[in-house]
Amino acid sequence: MAKILVIDDDFEVCETMESLITRLTHSCDAAHSLDEGLRMVRAKTYDVVFLDVRLPDGNSLDILPDLMALPQPPEVIILTGKGDPDGAELAIEGGAWDYLLKPSSVREISLTLGRALKYHEEKVGKIEGEGLDLTNVVGASPSIKVSFGLMGQAARSDTNVLITGHTGTGKELFASTIHANSNRRNGQFVVVDCAGLTESLVESTLFGHRKGAFTGAQDDRIGLVKLADGGTLFLDEVGEMPLSIQKAFLRVLQERTFRPVGDTREQTSNFRLIAATNRDLDEMVEKGEFRSDLLFRIKTMRIHLPPLSQRPEDIRPLAQYRVKRLCDYYGIPEKAYGSDFFTTLESYSWPGNVRELFNILERAVIASADEKTLYSMHLPRTLRIQVVKSQIAKMTGDAALEQDEAALVSSGVSKIGQEIFEDIFDQELPTLREFKSIAEKVYLGELIRQCGGDLPKILKASKLSRSHFYSLLKKYGLSL
Repeated sequence: MAKILVIDDDFEVCETMESLITRLTHSCDAAHSLDEGLRMVRAKTYDVVFLDVRLPDGNSLDILPDLMALPQPPEVIILTGKGDPDGAELAIEGGAWDYLLKPSSVREISLTLGRALKYHEEKVGKIEGEGLDLTNVVGASPSIKVSFGLMGQAARSDTNVLITGHTGTGKELFASTIHANSNRRNGQFVVVDCAGLTESLVESTLFGHRKGAFTGAQDDRIGLVKLADGGTLFLDEVGEMPLSIQKAFLRVLQERTFRPVGDTREQTSNFRLIAATNRDLDEMVEKGEFRSDLLFRIKTMRIHLPPLSQRPEDIRPLAQYRVKRLCDYYGIPEKAYGSDFFTTLESYSWPGNVRELFNILERAVIASADEKTLYSMHLPRTLRIQVVKSQIAKMTGDAALEQDEAALVSSGVSKIGQEIFEDIFDQELPTLREFKSIAEKVYLGELIRQCGGDLPKILKASKLSRSHFYSLLKKYGLSL
């Protein structure tokens, strides 16, 4: 018996759907708002969700990412009383199973539900029986679990895969894991750094060359495409591939044949293609920077890796995994962790994602030397300063503290507080309350100095009220 949820503000529709679904021997719950529906799907696992596109508290298409990010995402069938082609397109792109107009016939609803349940059953069965080797892949957040599920599907197939995500999210690791779990695991995993391809040697690098084909070609050379025969060819940062070579590579993808530079004979290579990029290839196509026909070929299946800032619950397990590996590598006892260590890591925004996290952790392990426990003080000073600035900004509502370093320097904030920041972080980290007091006192002193003690200027520059300013002067023993 399947579990179905209907999210619709029309009570009559909910009752009709519940009656139909019950007759089909499934259980059915109903919610009448987005907020109520989200609470229910987070508390209980559903196989299929019927979702009205317009509800009193918002557009249902906006919550599709939340539904898709659930540990066991349901199949979503969008319901609407208005024919909306753009809405239908957005629903399908957002991961919805189907899109039905209200009113739909009993037969149409039953058939759509039946197909969705059949697909869901097969998908769940495959994911649960995956048996993937995830030795080097770490994460338990809902969003990364969605990526794991897609990775399992990719490993079972031989289709072309495009992996997207910001720099440092682990695209190459995902690609190599797909290869290691595929039926091509005994073949080579060949990496092509598209950003490093030079116009003059790109064809030779990819397709190989014959001796004497050009100046410097002193021997025959096998290209990367041929090396991947029977294995996987990974195009890293495919968005950087020169336009001049994209057409030639498209032919290789279509026919799996190529001709080495200086050769008259064609060769074949039976490879599986995985590509990765941190760029928006659709936008590049619109600008004429990437071939649309090549994009269609490489994105048969797409896997998106979310940035680390969107999955903070993965920071602790990633850090523990990395530190253990580092301790093994350096031949030192495994480290314990101070209570402030993970708090600091989880408070940082990680613009460089997992790659930045791993590099920072290596610096921390080296900085801790023979100490048995890792504390926040072992993390780089710049990271700790950024975390404290961010925390103060959230407490005070001062968005300026969350700007980048260049903006801070131009506004004078960085220069004003630089010395006090450096003094503080050369010592044991103070409490947030203590740090806020220190920062406020330094700010007030500099404010008075820059404004020459002119009260109207001070109030205008600081956006403080007269009473608040005088209370701060009294608090810190300052005067004009």
